[in-house]
Amino acid sequence: MQALFSYSTFFLPEKQQPYIETYLQFDAWTMHFDEVAPGSYRAAAEVTIVLSQQDSVCYAKKYDLSSPTVASLDQLDFSFLDVQRFSVRNGIYDMSISLRDKGTDAPESMVTEKLVINFPKRQQDLSSVMLLASVKPTEKENILSRGGYDMEPYVSDFVPEQVKQLNFYYEIYNMDLYFADEVHKIYYDKDNNVYGGRTPGEDAVLAMTYVEELETGRRVEGMKVMSRKTTARTMPVLGSLDISALPSGNYNLVCEVRDRDNHLLLYRRLPFYRSNPGVKGPEVSEYATTFAGRYTDEDQLNLYLDGLYPIASDAENNIVKDLVRRPALEEKQAFLYTFWQRRNALDPEGEWLKYKERIDYVQEHFSYPRTRGIVTDRGRVYLQYGPPDFIRDEKNYVSANRIGSNNEQAPSTMQLGNSQRDGSPMYQGTSQGHVFYLPYQLWRYNKLATDDPNRVFLFWDEHRSGYYTLLNSNARGEVQDPGWERRLCRQQLNEGVVGEVGEQFNRGY
Repeated sequence: MQALFSYSTFFLPEKQQPYIETYLQFDAWTMHFDEVAPGSYRAAAEVTIVLSQQDSVCYAKKYDLSSPTVASLDQLDFSFLDVQRFSVRNGIYDMSISLRDKGTDAPESMVTEKLVINFPKRQQDLSSVMLLASVKPTEKENILSRGGYDMEPYVSDFVPEQVKQLNFYYEIYNMDLYFADEVHKIYYDKDNNVYGGRTPGEDAVLAMTYVEELETGRRVEGMKVMSRKTTARTMPVLGSLDISALPSGNYNLVCEVRDRDNHLLLYRRLPFYRSNPGVKGPEVSEYATTFAGRYTDEDQLNLYLDGLYPIASDAENNIVKDLVRRPALEEKQAFLYTFWQRRNALDPEGEWLKYKERIDYVQEHFSYPRTRGIVTDRGRVYLQYGPPDFIRDEKNYVSANRIGSNNEQAPSTMQLGNSQRDGSPMYQGTSQGHVFYLPYQLWRYNKLATDDPNRVFLFWDEHRSGYYTLLNSNARGEVQDPGWERRLCRQQLNEGVVGEVGEQFNRGY
């Protein structure tokens, strides 16, 4: 069973009450339909929604959802929607959605989402920006009704070429309070004529919605809609943009609220991906004359794009994931060029060639059967930080080490640094023995651009297969395992004991 999930957050200023809407769109083709009557088939899903803070459940709902009934199993090429709405308080929550197809014995599937609700009581704010699959006048009030319209959510961030209009909806809150201070009050004389303050016509804002390129932030020409709104406690904004000429790519739908003096008051973005292969971007072909245009083998381009992940932003990596899974030679060339142009506008090719050397190196030295070097731990570290300043490579390291008796552990490295003044042995209660270590490599970087000096990475070959993974590091944001040395020597050292490899790690050689 497959389903798409998304949610929006809204606010009722009059009641000071935030609330959440959840959207589940089920693909009927992936569900099991049972015959509920002669010539009548229906599927059912069990849905569980839980909202929690730490170990406390704040909201929970479990219910069965039935699909529309069909007359034949050949009529399953459709999807159906479930919308739930529930109130919450401001706070940080873990929201989990569990689904189970009741027509099969398959286990339930669950996704979790970190959710932040923070609608200030008397400050201006925006709801979520909600994409709409359809908008039509309300004939009978239902869960999709808002302001006289039935608004069906568009439950995806992927917009295919068949979609020509991008419909959207959002709400502006507490904007009337922006004009409610003493300076903006309106004064009347005894004849009810205004003699001071702002007039009602001045208490208005401009709601502007437009499309921008996600990776560059550049606005797309001609894709903007504006509306003048008189201030109120809740101000709905419903609009539509013609995206029929929008080329394939990653974009943001941007919503701005500005006052009459053009001051930006509120701002929100919603990312989406547009697939429109019939429309070519005006600048894509220009990259054929750059260094990126020399790469015409898409498999090679895919490798080079995949190899950017250790230094790319999350947004850039999302673009790469989309590009490498489909034929798009010119788009890939364009991305490769602009990626390096943003990092060195004067010499993008020089920056790329330096990084390309790293990709070529890790592919040659760290690849395994069916595993590319760029996705290994050593490959990732090499790509992210460059070649190390020192490497220690041990295949069968054995040390004569004080292991520690059953009753007393050997001192740690920190304790060893405190010499005893009376000359008595420091290792009373310990015993001599050999410690055998699994194959490992120790990499030291004298200086990382984003960290302190002398950062160390220790990789190990846990299964003696030649495949090394990162076991421990003292670099910021990397794997840090207090028991790494015991794992490396298969628990031959007692807890708290620092062996010779531990000392190597602390020294960096």
